[in-house]
Amino acid sequence: MMKDFLTGLKAGTERERRRGLGGAPGSLCDSPLWGCSLFWKPQLGCSHLYPQEQVGPQRKGIGEPCKEHLECQSGCCAVNSLNPQKFCTAQTFFLHCLSWQKPTGHSCLDHGECQSSCCVTNSNSALRFCMPRTIFYQCLQWRKPNGALCSDHSECRSKCCILLTEVSPPRCIPRSGILAQCLPL
Repeated sequence: MMKDFLTGLKAGTERERRRGLGGAPGSLCDSPLWGCSLFWKPQLGCSHLYPQEQVGPQRKGIGEPCKEHLECQSGCCAVNSLNPQKFCTAQTFFLHCLSWQKPTGHSCLDHGECQSSCCVTNSNSALRFCMPRTIFYQCLQWRKPNGALCSDHSECRSKCCILLTEVSPPRCIPRSGILAQCLPL
């Protein structure tokens, strides 16, 4: 049975050569054992026997709009500006697919949205903004200045929230004394 198969394969390659499609006599493409239809790679000389297959839609190049990673040649579909539209982008050296991140001063909801990975409030309002980190790579929350109303020490820049009198509401005050303690004035 194998002999019949190989004989048929040999006959097929001879027919193709007569039509001008086969490889040169003695080439691997002409060989019954290494015939194009069995093992020979189309890109190595037998491409005339293989129609170009379309496995799926053509993948998009870098800079083209996309919705999913699978649409891109790079395998990376991400936001690359303030515009929420996603585009095919290159992967990092470590094969990560990173979305564009907001610079300092832009509004944010989460640390992951910011280049600095620091999204905090910068005033009494609930709005949050991307802020730079400190020299020690800390992401410091905005705190109320001295004199502002407070309900907890953590709300104040001085980390000192005290009732100044029994009838007034608590306020942020500067620390005082040799040990910079949180003492009433």
